[in-house]
Amino acid sequence: MKKDLLLLHGALGSKVYFQPLLPQLNSEFNVYTFNFEGHGGMSSNKDFSIDLFVENTRDFLMTNELKQIDIFGYSMGGYVALKLANQHPELVHQIITLGTKFEWTVESAAQEVKMLNPDKIELKVPGFAAQLKERHAPIDWKENMLKTAQMMTRMGNGAIMSPAEFQEIKQHVSIGIGTNDKMVSIAESEHIANLLPNGTLNCLTGLPHPIDQIEPEIIVEYIENELK
Repeated sequence: MKKDLLLLHGALGSKVYFQPLLPQLNSEFNVYTFNFEGHGGMSSNKDFSIDLFVENTRDFLMTNELKQIDIFGYSMGGYVALKLANQHPELVHQIITLGTKFEWTVESAAQEVKMLNPDKIELKVPGFAAQLKERHAPIDWKENMLKTAQMMTRMGNGAIMSPAEFQEIKQHVSIGIGTNDKMVSIAESEHIANLLPNGTLNCLTGLPHPIDQIEPEIIVEYIENELK
């Protein structure tokens, strides 16, 4: 019998990012994807936060009558999966992350937020702006980006998981980090892997941060190997 597998997307992203993975994953798993509020055309009148996206995920799992599910979380999606496991352990069986940022300080948040200026992006990287517009239509991609920046600022100011919360997560967790990731360090990934009672660190040689720059076969192999 196939295992259930939920894929959680990252900030500024949507479930569309996972389309290249589905042909291979569907042969091994019952795969589920959805968009967080304010992403991929899903409207939202709320401020973005990890807690909000945990609530979205819990609602999705309850609606689809899913429990003890395996989760692959890319970037922010990995953080959401871990917070879900802490708050609702009965819903989560195992977690695999890739490129999830854990070191949030005032300085690191400011560094990330500096790159989230929609007007500058529209001017200097119009192709990326057009991609974001299409990805989040009919909602405003600029609103998505500004809410993301505000969330990151709050995380830098302390709205993050504590070491004790990570230590309470009993599920097996694979913390994946690409060796060419310019947003997330191996050191911060290793730190969290060591905090988790059943955490392991997986350094994936040569992989960058953007998931659309990684060959789908590599991600599928990583997921399959961790869920054997």
